[in-house]
Amino acid sequence: MNTMDLHTDMDLQDLLDSNAQAPAADTPAPALSPAEPERLSPFLHRIPVTLTLEAGSARITLQELADLGPDSVVPLDTVVGEPLTIKVNGSAIGKGEVVVCGEAYGLKVLELSANLPVLSH
Repeated sequence: MNTMDLHTDMDLQDLLDSNAQAPAADTPAPALSPAEPERLSPFLHRIPVTLTLEAGSARITLQELADLGPDSVVPLDTVVGEPLTIKVNGSAIGKGEVVVCGEAYGLKVLELSANLPVLSH
């Protein structure tokens, strides 16, 4: 019996992989048509995840980090206008862009990973 420590972070892909049921070695897997995407168990729909939009990254030395202060500018590896990476619990799932939603920023999804399960009701 598998047990899960709810106090540790899980990688999204690990969770999705553990939810998939592998058929027996002598049983052929049923073919899925494009109209039959993989569905998550209703139990999994209630698990909270952290959605982030990654603007870019920079590799700097510890000395450069120590020298950072107000008004410091660190160039990132993302080109202006390039779609940003959407991540769920640290795993990339697609591309998006920042939009304004009233008084806050929002996320406009441009594309999602083809192997991301459909979260249907």
